[in-house]
Amino acid sequence: MREHVLLIGGGGREHAIARSLADSEAELYACAGNTNPGIASLSSGFQSLETTDPEAVVEYAQSVDATIAVVGPEAPLEAGVADALEEAGIYAFGPHQAEARIETDKAFQRQFMREHDITGCPDFETFEDGETACEYIDEYDGDLVIKPAGLTGGKGVKVIGDQVTPEEGKAYIHESDYDTIVLEERLIGEEFTVQAFVANGDVRTAPAVQDHKRAYEGDEGPNTGGMGSYSDASRELPFMTEADYDDAVAIIEETVDALEGYKGILYGQFMLTAEGPKVIEFNARFGDPEAMNTLPVLETPFLDVLTAARDRDPLPDLEFAGQATVCKYAVPEGYPTDPKSGAKVQVDEESVASVVADSSNGDGSGERGDALLYYASVDARDDGVYTTTSRSFAVVGIADTIADAEAIAEEALTMAGEEGLHMRHDIGKADLVQRRIDHMNELRSD
Repeated sequence: MREHVLLIGGGGREHAIARSLADSEAELYACAGNTNPGIASLSSGFQSLETTDPEAVVEYAQSVDATIAVVGPEAPLEAGVADALEEAGIYAFGPHQAEARIETDKAFQRQFMREHDITGCPDFETFEDGETACEYIDEYDGDLVIKPAGLTGGKGVKVIGDQVTPEEGKAYIHESDYDTIVLEERLIGEEFTVQAFVANGDVRTAPAVQDHKRAYEGDEGPNTGGMGSYSDASRELPFMTEADYDDAVAIIEETVDALEGYKGILYGQFMLTAEGPKVIEFNARFGDPEAMNTLPVLETPFLDVLTAARDRDPLPDLEFAGQATVCKYAVPEGYPTDPKSGAKVQVDEESVASVVADSSNGDGSGERGDALLYYASVDARDDGVYTTTSRSFAVVGIADTIADAEAIAEEALTMAGEEGLHMRHDIGKADLVQRRIDHMNELRSD
């Protein structure tokens, strides 16, 4: 029987998922709150609906005879969409609402790690009273990270000693009026992500990726949902050892063992410290932009993972092309604090795919690579595609080295122009990557 796969969500991550399924034997359907033109063009049917409404999602899934559903974003998971689909007899590749709390409730996440003695848990405390949290900041010997317990789209975290002073951190707590705050030790090192495909107790991991949350070049400015990311041709990143990667995978496996019945993607965001990987957070879905680094180089059919998970078969071993990737996001001017919408997107998938990039030396000696465009939060109108107030689109370069992949991504990005848009051009560049290497060498030598 031909599989009917329903994709839930309309961002860049979901465009990457859609493309990974487009060449399979499955018939793809999608639903989202926005009309992503990249997803719509790959789907046999596309429905605009509120993806946090379980009844609406189930109704559409039944109307297209969905046999498998893939839940892209975190908000539908928090709303119990995976639970509702399975109650209706449709397998959902995504955790149930209770297991998704590993992401959606950061207080639960840390308490879960403490209870199950998960390796790499930083020192932390949780607070429901702002005054008590502020007293803890005054008394703590060192810098702290301030995290709202709930979902904030990657923009709610404040780091004392980096982004804010202790006084500014306390003011943020008072002004924000969050129900629960997590205060945890500030970890020093280099961040990286490992994404795992999980079902039936099996764990299959992807190469490590480094995301760039800060809005401006040189890692300056406010946090965003992610301005871009890169991966290397190997499983580990240039500032990591194979042992560092293996240690991170072991932490993910510990966590899956403790999360009985977990299925879907488990995303581990780590800080590589001088003592090894520590857990910054877990997410219950693919990262955005990290999905756009991982899925284009996944050679194992994603549909095979989905059907094995549903049928309770062992998950297939994952094969990845030995290539590096660099992803760069274009976002609306003023993002994330005061974004301006309505700029026309002057680039399409066909034009980006036509990019031919030479090696980073610019001498024509490099191997040709691939360039991909992923639409994210855009408004598709009759006369074109326009920006909204969230991240607009991403370009991904794929090549044998990070430098060559960066050159491809940069050339593709320049085709879009910069009118009404902002990009971080430094992601994946040699000097930025070298700073990561130097930083870890310095930490390890202390």
